[in-house]
Amino acid sequence: MMGRPAAERRQDLVSLFREARGCTRCPLHETRTQVVFGAGNADAALMFVGEAPGSNEDAQGLPFVGRAGKLLEELLLDNGLRRSDVFITNVLKSRPPANRDPHPSEIDACRPYLQRQVELIEPRVICTLGNFATKLLTGSPRGITRVHGQPQRHEIGSRPVLLYPLFHPAAALRTPSVKEQLAEDFGRLPALLGESAPGPESIPKDGALAEVRAEAEQLGLLD
Repeated sequence: MMGRPAAERRQDLVSLFREARGCTRCPLHETRTQVVFGAGNADAALMFVGEAPGSNEDAQGLPFVGRAGKLLEELLLDNGLRRSDVFITNVLKSRPPANRDPHPSEIDACRPYLQRQVELIEPRVICTLGNFATKLLTGSPRGITRVHGQPQRHEIGSRPVLLYPLFHPAAALRTPSVKEQLAEDFGRLPALLGESAPGPESIPKDGALAEVRAEAEQLGLLD
């Protein structure tokens, strides 16, 4: 599948970020500090999708910057990957009050942003973290305890991807047995990346992760 030039996709991703930053599609815009669009390599082969920003993310405007984020970074390093190699985002781009579960209407309001992110980044593998991301992207009611560690072929916004459901790092921090299972499932990621079809274009790492412009600093991108 031929992809668009990386520079064009990055430019469109910045435009999408600007649109999301002013979004008022659901009531969460009234209580958030700022939109947490996502961050990382815009040409990543591997993408992570969590549930929603927490208080740390809402304050900093970046995803997974608390304890769960530190665990995610540790698991990446354990498997020969860095945070700068991947793109990380959430189903919701705004924090729900008191970190409550996302409402269906909020998920529907944010769905177009996530779908467009997938289309522009063109990942080969998407790891869904926890129930909300897994159910949304697989289109199935089956929960994470039943499907974790089981790769699935899906099409998202006309983009064929390999979905790989994982327990959410926050759940792993609460339960040692879940943390062990998450680490085991994470260990299969390098092989999955190797098996997935290569993208049409290779982008030097330093090109996508150089110093960013102020308006796009959340994305880690260059124009």
